[in-house]
Amino acid sequence: MSDVSSLNGKKIVIGVTGSIAAYKAADLIRRLKDYGAEVRVMMTTGAAEFITPLTLQTLSGHPVAMTLLDADEESAMGHIALARWADWILIAPATADCLSRLVSGRADDILAAVCLATEAPIAVAPAMNNKMWSNPATQTNLASLKQRGVSVIGPASGDQACGEQGEGRLLEPLEIVYELDRLMVPGLLSGKQVVITAGPTYEPIDPVRFIGNRSSGKMGFAIAQAAKEAGAKVTIIAGPVQLATPTAVRRINVETTEEMALAVEDSLEACDIFISCAAVSDYRAIQVQQEKIKKTSEQSIQIELEPTIDIVSTVTNRHNKPSFVVGFAAETHNLTEYAKSKLARKKLDMIAANLVGENQGFAVDDNALHIIWTDGEQTLPLMPKTQLARELMTLIIKRFYAKNSIKNS
Repeated sequence: MSDVSSLNGKKIVIGVTGSIAAYKAADLIRRLKDYGAEVRVMMTTGAAEFITPLTLQTLSGHPVAMTLLDADEESAMGHIALARWADWILIAPATADCLSRLVSGRADDILAAVCLATEAPIAVAPAMNNKMWSNPATQTNLASLKQRGVSVIGPASGDQACGEQGEGRLLEPLEIVYELDRLMVPGLLSGKQVVITAGPTYEPIDPVRFIGNRSSGKMGFAIAQAAKEAGAKVTIIAGPVQLATPTAVRRINVETTEEMALAVEDSLEACDIFISCAAVSDYRAIQVQQEKIKKTSEQSIQIELEPTIDIVSTVTNRHNKPSFVVGFAAETHNLTEYAKSKLARKKLDMIAANLVGENQGFAVDDNALHIIWTDGEQTLPLMPKTQLARELMTLIIKRFYAKNSIKNS
């Protein structure tokens, strides 16, 4: 048996929906229990057409939650109790209809209500016909769920029950178990505090206009989700972005660089890891106009700029600075050269560098990073930002403990 130690003692709620692949839930429950997980099951009425609740009750050792309005359970608000009990919620198989309902925030059956009420991370293992999987509606729903921090496991490609071939098969139970284990990054940051900046900052020119950039904040929010999955207490300081806050992450909204700097200062007490992912404006107007500047065709205007505060350098120059500081470098060329210079100049422990422009870096769902630290470097290839964040967090955790074990030896 392979080592899947992060599952030991974890409380996992399995959600089973109405797919022919529902029969695989029985094997999934057995394998999760083999690795020490506590498992409880909730089913949709459609799922019960493919596999009986009694089968899953026997395997899990607990009654299967089937009905939202169960008189016995609702006296204790059963769906809330289940939502609070879970360390993780894993929906396998997750049908196209299930994905759509999660996006809509439905709460009219037990599975949807538990997902809406929980603060636990959620993973879905899709299973559906390949045409349903590739349909733009399904892909849009998946993108929305990923943006909210839901992890997607699979699907696989191959023969399907409908007789067709293609992507959309439920991963085999053991593969799902391994993927869930990987997502957990088993509590390596438990008891640690992580502060992350994300998104752009806006520097006003007048009441209407500002100096800003194209940062969407997606990478920073994905890192916050990954740090939370690793067990950390996470604070994210976000510029003006329209993104859902990851579950159980503290969020501070700011607009200007000065506001972000103040929020960082207030959040650094007991901070172990500081990750400066925000694309902070480098300059601001020396004089902000109190009224809108009127456009005239006869003349140009000049706006005098001054540098904004260098947040990450302020952090690294603190007497009681965090144990590990990570910076980001977004460049259009000479990526490695500029990143190494910034690493040294700003006294960083690690820097994550990426190219921007030409559909790279900003406002896209996929990205690649070149990670550099004092005595090493590693390239993370193009992948979804949610996955990239987990890979980056794995590196940060490794280097954080390597640095601090040397310091404490």
